[in-house]
Amino acid sequence: MAESSARRRKGSQGGKGRPDDGLFDRELDHLPAEVRWREWMNRVEAVIFAASDPVSRETLARIVGKDCSIDLIIDDIREELRGRPYDLVAVAGGWRHLTRPVYGDAIRAAIGANKPTIDLSQSEILVLMCIAYFQPITRAELSSFFGKEISRDLIGRLRGFDMIASGPRSPTPGAPYTYVTTPGFLTEFGLNTLRDLPDFEALEDAGLLSREKLLAGEISPELAGADDNDADAANEE
Repeated sequence: MAESSARRRKGSQGGKGRPDDGLFDRELDHLPAEVRWREWMNRVEAVIFAASDPVSRETLARIVGKDCSIDLIIDDIREELRGRPYDLVAVAGGWRHLTRPVYGDAIRAAIGANKPTIDLSQSEILVLMCIAYFQPITRAELSSFFGKEISRDLIGRLRGFDMIASGPRSPTPGAPYTYVTTPGFLTEFGLNTLRDLPDFEALEDAGLLSREKLLAGEISPELAGADDNDADAANEE
């Protein structure tokens, strides 16, 4: 009896300290290969469907066998979703179900927006873009780029929208905070990683951005000017 109880306790911990490892069958070795693959597909799609945030590769690996390729599973699910009004999309380092953009008007007409709209001013968009490309970056460096003070209020709004967060302290005198973009930024703009940002050289070629002018603080006032309530900026942190 004691041996049986000990065996059950060991099984419930999977022998590795993780609860339920001994109870949840990831490998499904008893199933034929085709049936096993279908079950893995169903598990992955169910978890992504139920999650409110993008689901990472590490999370999905908890529900499939060690020899299962997450990428191939995702490819097969997406193939089955062809022609459906939704898809699995790689965003913010994971995957999530998203309706296809072509049905956006129908969704809004039926139920309205499914989340509050993030309404960024032109100044906020430009500052956010600068942070995305040059992070980690301090507020003083941002102010230098744009040729005028970038206020704490503007930074606070971007933080409030979960677009940016504090990064490591700068090694410059006073060790001011730096700012970096967040997973929320990636999700909002439909990016999987920062590598998916538009190529900087392509933006320059299109005349939308000039690295030299940006670094020299020569962005035109009508583009770089902060909002009126940004004019009274506090001292640098």
